[in-house]
Amino acid sequence: MILRLLVALILGGLLTLGYAPFSQWWLVPIACTAFIYLLTQTGKTHSFKLGFAYGLGWFGAGISWVHVSIADFGGLPLIGSLSLMLLLCGYLALFPATLFYLLTRYFKVQLWPLALPFMWLVMEWLRATLFTGFPWLSLGYSQLHGPLSGWFPLVGEIGVSSLLVLLCGAAACWLLANIGSKGHRQAGALIIATVVISGLTLEQHPWVKLSGKAAKIAMVQGNIQQDLRWVPEQDLPTMLKYQNMSNAHWDADVIIWPEAAVPKLEPAAVDYLHKLDKLAVSHNSALITGIVNYNFETREAYNNLLTLGLKDQPSTDEQDLSLPRGQYYYGHGNRYAKHHLLPIGEFIPLENWLRKLAPIFDLPMSSFSRGEYQQANLRAKGYYFAPAICFEIAFPNQIAANLYEHTNFIITVSNDAWFGHSHGPDQHLEIAQVRAKEFGLPVLRATNNGISAFIDYRGQIQSRLPQFEAAVLSDTIPLVQGNTPYRLLGNWPMWLLCLLSFSAALYFKQKESVKY
Repeated sequence: MILRLLVALILGGLLTLGYAPFSQWWLVPIACTAFIYLLTQTGKTHSFKLGFAYGLGWFGAGISWVHVSIADFGGLPLIGSLSLMLLLCGYLALFPATLFYLLTRYFKVQLWPLALPFMWLVMEWLRATLFTGFPWLSLGYSQLHGPLSGWFPLVGEIGVSSLLVLLCGAAACWLLANIGSKGHRQAGALIIATVVISGLTLEQHPWVKLSGKAAKIAMVQGNIQQDLRWVPEQDLPTMLKYQNMSNAHWDADVIIWPEAAVPKLEPAAVDYLHKLDKLAVSHNSALITGIVNYNFETREAYNNLLTLGLKDQPSTDEQDLSLPRGQYYYGHGNRYAKHHLLPIGEFIPLENWLRKLAPIFDLPMSSFSRGEYQQANLRAKGYYFAPAICFEIAFPNQIAANLYEHTNFIITVSNDAWFGHSHGPDQHLEIAQVRAKEFGLPVLRATNNGISAFIDYRGQIQSRLPQFEAAVLSDTIPLVQGNTPYRLLGNWPMWLLCLLSFSAALYFKQKESVKY
């Protein structure tokens, strides 16, 4: 049994190689199929243990970058940081462990391909919801460059995950020559061929098309060291650095600065913001920046994105001699407040108790208030931006709730300096690429130290900056028109299809029990 647990652990760890920066998508269906096959040879007695080992390998290797932030900035000794990371991975491993226990407990192997997609959907929904959710490393992201990629605009990432486990379940049963009839094996082969060939065909379909218009966008990557970001003496140098780096790029329609690029609290930075506002207007441009807003009356802090400079396109009417005016004043409405806060980093569960335990529970800016789930798009020089701050980009339902008919771009800003040279930032970028492909919209990703990139509506990187360099990325981003099916319908079609499949599994299970 120990050997099988070790194999399960290794197979789970291999999944990490399917995600960025490794992007060996083909390893994921192999590792997943091999694990399901291993499960068929073990039975329900040890399925929970095997599922837990598989999950521990999956998340232990995949989100090992969490250890970097805890060790470098959490103020804990090595044993403490490793223990916290292991605790998180153990919690996440409970989800596949429970799923595979229930699968083996209630369904025979022949029915696994029918039952598994719906059960997987439920598992991933719970993982993305409980305790504010952590949907990182969902299997579908690994298939961005694989033959299932064409399904993203149709069923989204969660749908691709369900299709993937359907294929792996069918392949595992197909390998079991002593299980089922020849018809069962042929059915498994047919499922695999149909889903893969359909994905390749869908990849060629243009769900949205170019509108013929474009916007020139510049993104500033300041590369401010994490341990200097909240040092008061560094506030002015940081703000001057971002302003100086932007000075040569005011010919852009919109300039984007990353999350909390302005390190002063907004009430203390009003004069600076007014000057930026006027500077942007004088160049017929607009600027979007991250900043923390603290209301001293209500004692509420918000992780904000706000716009400065032109709100609309400047008038071309020769009779209109009035100069465009800026839009900024403290509390103006053209802003976004982050909704999905990061546990520990942005809010502390059981705050009064945990803050006393260790420095990691008392980090700067770790007590934010939550913005609304649905908010208006940011408006800059006539363009509409659907915002997502940091790991909000990993929640497609929230992104969808903030997409409107007039939305031109998805903008996501982040500070991944917490995770150093790990593979966390690459995974973060990959998630943004999948959002672009799902919704058929360009995604503009501005970060403090990388990876900043322009992603086109097909999920392909149009241009990017290297990590750990202070630089400006400027490019012309084509606008698109039309909608993907996923943007219009969301997850419901996949939920219904998987529920029908699960109902079929229950029907055949009941039919089989009646025989005996």
